[in-house]
Amino acid sequence: MPVRRRTAPDAVHHPLFARYWDRASTVADERAGVAELRSELLSGLSGRVIEIGAGNGRNFSHYPETVSEVVAIEPEHHLRRLAARAGLRAAVPVDVVPGVAEALPVKSEAFDAAVACLVLCSVRDMRRALAELMRVLKPGGELRFLEHGRSDGRVMATTQRVLDRTVWPLVFGGCHTAREVRAELAAAGFEPVGHRRLRVPERGLPTPSSACVLGTVRRPALPLTAPGE
Repeated sequence: MPVRRRTAPDAVHHPLFARYWDRASTVADERAGVAELRSELLSGLSGRVIEIGAGNGRNFSHYPETVSEVVAIEPEHHLRRLAARAGLRAAVPVDVVPGVAEALPVKSEAFDAAVACLVLCSVRDMRRALAELMRVLKPGGELRFLEHGRSDGRVMATTQRVLDRTVWPLVFGGCHTAREVRAELAAAGFEPVGHRRLRVPERGLPTPSSACVLGTVRRPALPLTAPGE
């Protein structure tokens, strides 16, 4: 039976940030190379895909036609409305659904792949969100991620820690600049497939959210059954 987690339709409410993000994400796609990173992130996907924190739907136009359906989870009302419009223009079927990453309103083991794109920085409970992604993926299913995280530079890493404890989450919709995404994925039980570190934008002065990682992890396949079991 379907697993339905009860959450308020607008469990996340950041109306000012939502409007800022709609503009900023467009600029980032066009001027900072993020559109190309979205295409790289989603290349080769197939079957049913769940995307958490779909925002205004900037990923939708990059899904390959081998994807049979995208279930896009977005908790913020304004962004969800924009995502629904973007879904109508996509080349693949997109169903935009209210919900939060920590309580996904979908059945277990229902998806061939999952996508987390610039969202794990802002989930309220990273461990619960990753446990939910593990739950809804089929054994062997991939989780594709493009996220920013802690900088390797000492000065910027210190700046990130200060910002994360003070103004940054308040101004940027709950975002934290220095989360250790790869370590959290490993702790959640995902198997690494590959990743690469990058800076966004590639040139110019770095920002607290410039240090990024793009990669793939996998839910472990079911263990082989021993003869006679």
